[in-house]
Amino acid sequence: MILSISGVVLLGVIVFLFFRKDGLKPSHAIVCALFGFYLAGTAIAPSIKAGGQSLASLLGGIKL
Repeated sequence: MILSISGVVLLGVIVFLFFRKDGLKPSHAIVCALFGFYLAGTAIAPSIKAGGQSLASLLGGIKL
């Protein structure tokens, strides 16, 4: 659950930065949000979630 919230916050910050730099128009943001919403209901959603968790564990294991 914490990973999901962190991911949402991170993606929200990225979208906000794109919006502020005029690289992302509001209409594009709405289309991306709708695409993500509908993609979450498809059969590929568990694979995307597993890939995200794998990437998060990989990044979490990096020692600086």
